This record gives sequence, structure tokens and C-alpha cells, in this order.
Amino acid sequence: MSTASSSSSSNYEYVTARVRSRKAKLFDEDDYRQLTRMGTGEIARFMEESEYEEEMNDLGARYSGVDLIEFALNRNRAKHFEDLLRWAEGPLYDYVARYLRRFDAWNVKTVIRGLSSEADREDIEADLVRTGEFSGSLTDRLLEAGSIEEVVEVLDHTAFGPALEDALDDYEESGQLVPIENAVDRAYYESLLENMPAETDRATSLYIEFLRAEIDFRNVRNALRLARSGASVDVGEYFIGGGRLFSAEEIDGLAGNTNELIARLRDSVYGERLAGPLDDLENAESLIGFERALEEVLLAYSNRLSQLYPLSVCPVFSYVLAKEREVRNVRAIARGREAGLDAEEIENELVVL
Repeated sequence: MSTASSSSSSNYEYVTARVRSRKAKLFDEDDYRQLTRMGTGEIARFMEESEYEEEMNDLGARYSGVDLIEFALNRNRAKHFEDLLRWAEGPLYDYVARYLRRFDAWNVKTVIRGLSSEADREDIEADLVRTGEFSGSLTDRLLEAGSIEEVVEVLDHTAFGPALEDALDDYEESGQLVPIENAVDRAYYESLLENMPAETDRATSLYIEFLRAEIDFRNVRNALRLARSGASVDVGEYFIGGGRLFSAEEIDGLAGNTNELIARLRDSVYGERLAGPLDDLENAESLIGFERALEEVLLAYSNRLSQLYPLSVCPVFSYVLAKEREVRNVRAIARGREAGLDAEEIENELVVL
């Protein structure tokens, strides 16, 4: 990522217009319904007739089946997010560049999970998204690491280093990846709010509001994962600062009580705007279902902010989340069809609004 001058003005009208155009091309519920009833070859042909045409044609000679679909999804996502950086100017560029560091966090967790499951390097690399701020050489060093401890060493001088070093003992004691993954999340989100001015203008205030909402929902998800992992760690120790709803002590106490968590969300600043999604959250029957419903709540909130503040960073971030949802959904459909799952089983795994 290059650096844009924060002294120049932001071009919100241009970027948000481009983002609205891109968002309109994302797959909708009808598209997903069709895809869940297709084989992998049919999914590939469907994608060839969509805005994935370029990637499918470029990669079709080297890959087939689910591999072709996944490589095309990753390449297309990276292209669109690089476009956001190419379009944005001034402070807007800085907000977007910071937010896209989420893919540095994604790549760290992908490598860690791959090492834990003893996956091949090629399989790990296929899941990386080279859109963040990590250089190619640093990413290659992560791929060459032979253990999670080596990954922590490679990241020693990055924003993730201190948090990972602190989490390493809990990982080694518990044998669970949850402390490591939560430490990555915490380092990413806390870096987003660093060096914000004490006196903020409207644009900066909206940037912070969006991030605080995402941090709140991430804290809920991480607390539940820790509480149900069986790891003997303090949930509050992996609390991400900067949200609006919880303190570390509160999230620790609420981690084992999903009903109380939902009640707190209903009574919060998010409740009035998110009554429907919160109903889905309350009706979730498993941790996976609860996490999926949490993602739907965050997507609904991001869409609401985009409608309220159409000339702001909110539509850009909402688009990033929506594009991520599309990539995950299409990947889940392709993998599900390859595994022989029926359409209803696959639909239960999707995040839709």
C-alpha cells in the first residue's frame, strides 16, 4: 500500500458512487439459491457470466472445480479492494488503508490454522489475500515458518508482535488456537483507532463509530469462542478496547450467558435499528449459528449507517463487508456441493440479508 497525503481533501462523492455501482453487482439471495442447486462445473459457468468473468477466463487453463472457483474469488476480491485504494484520496485513503489491514490479520490466522492442521504450503497460500500492508517478502516468510512459534518470531516487529507474544503461553498451555487468533484480532482493531485526533470532524467521527460497532460485535464473538473452547484463560484478557458497549470485566461475566448478551444488545445504541437481526441472533441454536447471526447483525448495521450517511466512509466499509460475505458464501457453496451436501444444508451455512 502506498501512502496518500492526509492534507488533501477526501473525494467521497466519487468513491461512494463507484462503491454503490460495485455493490449492486454482488450476488443476491436469488443467486445464492440458484448456486446451491448447481454442481461445481455449473457454478464455474455461472461465475463466468458474472463480474468474475475475467478471473475465471485467466485461471481456467490452470485450475478446475473448487480450486478454480476459490482462486477466482480471491483474485477478484483483491482487485476490487486495491481499486478502493486507487480511487480514494486524502483522509479517506488513510481510513480505507487502515481498514484493509484486516487482510494482514486474515493472513496471519490462515498461516497459523494451516500449521495447526498440518496443511500443505500450497493449500495455505491459496487462502491468503494479498491486499493488506504486509510486503510480499514478509508474507513469504510466514509461509516458510515451520511452527506457530516461528510465526510469532517473524511478526515480532509488526503491530501483531506484542499481542502474539503475550498469547503464546496461553496457546502452549491450552493447545487451543483461540488465544492466538483473538490476539491477532485485538492487535488489528486496536491499531485502527491509534493516533485519532482528540477533536474529530464528522468524517472521522463516522469512521470511529463504524469501527466501534465492529469491535463490539467482535468482542461478543471472541468471548463466546473463548468461553466454549474449554481453554482456561481469562476472557477479559483478550478484550478489544475501543467499543461502546462493554468493559473487559463485563464481557468476561457475560461470555457464558448468550441471553444476557442479546438483552444488552437490544438495550444498546444498536437495538432500535437491529430488531430483526437480533431476533435471528436470539433464535440461533448453536455457536456457529450464533456467530453467523452476529455477522448478519453487523452487516445490517453497516448498511444502515451507509443509508444514513451516504457521503462518508461508511458505504466503503459496508461494501468491504458485503464483498467478504459474497466470497465466503460462494466458497461455502462450492465446497458444500463438492462434499455432497444438499441445498438446504448449504443454505444453512450462508450469511444473507
